[in-house]
Amino acid sequence: MTAFATAAALSVPISLCRSSKLNCKKGVRGGFRVFAVLGEEGGLLDKKSTWGPLFDVEDPRSKMPQFKGKFLDAYQALEVARYDIQYCDWRARQDLLTIMILHEKVVEVLNPLARDYKSIGTMKKELAELQDELSQAHRQVHISEARVSTALDKLAYMEELVNDRLFQDRNPADSDQPSPSPSTSTQSPDSVKNKSPRKNLKVSGPVQPYHPHLKNFWYPVAFSTDLKDGTMIPIDCFEEPWVLFRGMDGKPGCIRNTCAHRACPLDLGSVNEGRVRCPYHGWEYSTDGKCEKMPSTRLLNVKIKSLPCFEQEGMILVWPGSDPPAATLPSLQPPPGFQVHAEIVMELPVEHGLLLDNLLDLAHAPFTHTSTFAKGWSVPSLVKFLTPASGLQGYWDPYPIDMEFRPPCMVLSTIGISKPGKLEGQSTRECATHLHQLHVCLPSSRHKTRLLYRMSLDFAPVLKHVPFMHYLWRHFAEQVLNEDLRLVLGQQERMINGANVWNWPVSYDKLGSSIRLQIKLISGGL
Repeated sequence: MTAFATAAALSVPISLCRSSKLNCKKGVRGGFRVFAVLGEEGGLLDKKSTWGPLFDVEDPRSKMPQFKGKFLDAYQALEVARYDIQYCDWRARQDLLTIMILHEKVVEVLNPLARDYKSIGTMKKELAELQDELSQAHRQVHISEARVSTALDKLAYMEELVNDRLFQDRNPADSDQPSPSPSTSTQSPDSVKNKSPRKNLKVSGPVQPYHPHLKNFWYPVAFSTDLKDGTMIPIDCFEEPWVLFRGMDGKPGCIRNTCAHRACPLDLGSVNEGRVRCPYHGWEYSTDGKCEKMPSTRLLNVKIKSLPCFEQEGMILVWPGSDPPAATLPSLQPPPGFQVHAEIVMELPVEHGLLLDNLLDLAHAPFTHTSTFAKGWSVPSLVKFLTPASGLQGYWDPYPIDMEFRPPCMVLSTIGISKPGKLEGQSTRECATHLHQLHVCLPSSRHKTRLLYRMSLDFAPVLKHVPFMHYLWRHFAEQVLNEDLRLVLGQQERMINGANVWNWPVSYDKLGSSIRLQIKLISGGL
């Protein structure tokens, strides 16, 4: 790809902006005062008020860089896009200010202290003129909203182009197209724009062994409430068996689930005074893996492997990698105002990458989940995932759902709802109540995933105190997952036999394909 986009394709049509028709006004009778006013070019005059900082924003058009030539490189394109967003912000403030000033004028016309000076006919005439100006101002607001949407779409498209270019540059051997000769390397802008993003993404064949880089993360493996004193939780992580338990000090530990003596599974035993006791000969291991008791024989210096283990925000996390653990652990708390209502753990017979693909895809909901949460959903003509912040975080259009991926295997989503199974509005901001979800897809093995699911609500706190409510939440979660599993298991079978599960990515595949590329980068696959 020789260029990213033309200047016309990237920049917001700034030249189409209208200047305000409002003239400067110092004040009005009867104590009412306009606290901020527009000039002829839509700029702000210097008038002190409590609202001043909100509207006192410089017009960015004068600082917009002028690039010569037909095409822009990546840095130029990003600079233009940045000024697009700055302009949209400035324009929105001017639109709001216009409406506020017009409302002030309405107040002035209706001011009872001014009625002695105006006839009813004059007031009607002035109000009719103000109504026309208000209608025009509201139309301008809708134009600004359209500009914001266009700017965000262009940013998303640029991101796709950059990712596509990155993938081609780092993985030319997997390209479906032959390398162009020097005489045919130049592409037209239309051919660049119409090129399918992620076309070269190939995920097929048996699941490969995990790259060591993928292990160098903090992985949530259990909920704190499930790990009680005197109990153990066996887990598999990257095809190795481990066991979780609490030591004498109450802190969690993670040691290999294999006795050093005769390789007996330790989870078949018990916890004795903060140590795991092997059920075969009674050898006991502390949270650091050291054997501290050997009944019936002399104590030897024996130690089994342990993992760095930490407890934070109601979750147990381990570090399975060979690098030193990161000093900062990922925060997976729900947003402020939410209360946790359910924490569920499931072992699923599917590779964790395919499960992540499914969780990061919302377009399948009205076709797959017709018996659960998407029952009755209409099928929109176009589904998109927009990323105003980064390629791993954004929101779905037209669904009121925000979504974020946090490496290496966490998906967070906030859903705007009116009641279970119903959608309200087209963005989470338009919704009065919300459901927040955390999905952790721990790679147990190449064909098995340990799923940790946490559900939080910003309404109905009384549900936390309803007896057996957690059984209802689990039943509903299992219903939703079963609708997905029958499809994902079929994908897995065909993938192992050589089918590519990422053929022909389209617009709503953006988030999932970005994550696939991210995981490939982490694993050294690009």
